[in-house]
Amino acid sequence: MSAWKCVENLNDLVSDLARFEQALNQLAQVLGLSLAELAADHIAVRCHQNTTAARWKQGLSQVGELFSEKMINGRPICLFALAQPLQVGPWQISVIELPWPGQTLYRHEGWEHVEIVLRGDVATLGARALALLSDEGLARRDISIKTSSPQGEQERLPNPTLAVTDGKVTIKFHPWSLQEIVASEQGA
Repeated sequence: MSAWKCVENLNDLVSDLARFEQALNQLAQVLGLSLAELAADHIAVRCHQNTTAARWKQGLSQVGELFSEKMINGRPICLFALAQPLQVGPWQISVIELPWPGQTLYRHEGWEHVEIVLRGDVATLGARALALLSDEGLARRDISIKTSSPQGEQERLPNPTLAVTDGKVTIKFHPWSLQEIVASEQGA
């Protein structure tokens, strides 16, 4: 995080990380999920304004390399490989997802979700992800679950998603890492 602290365009993300980690740990506890036992692929931010997204893009370019910029679900999404991994809870995360604002207005601008890779049959991703979560946590009114299949124009790998949120932070499950998805676009 030391390099981040020198990048003025990322000051709000630097100060928001502690809030995100605390909320992530609280959600994991409610769900009965042991974060240390899971493989985090990347972390994502959300913002309301294009100017914020452009500022973060400029700042992230100073701490990492833009390795993908694609239109997904009608908006640009930038992926950065960090020069130094970001410490988030038990993980060292090397990839950041920066989507431009879309139709959804998020409660908070800053860190929004972390994505976990669950290897295995894509058809059973949802069932495998739900099996990791406690029934008591899933039964709470403040917990919601959403499934989707985001896809870039040239992606060749099916990429189903199961997202679990408490409205503050979200944990998403995918069968592939972002690097594998991007590599599939190039036919690798």
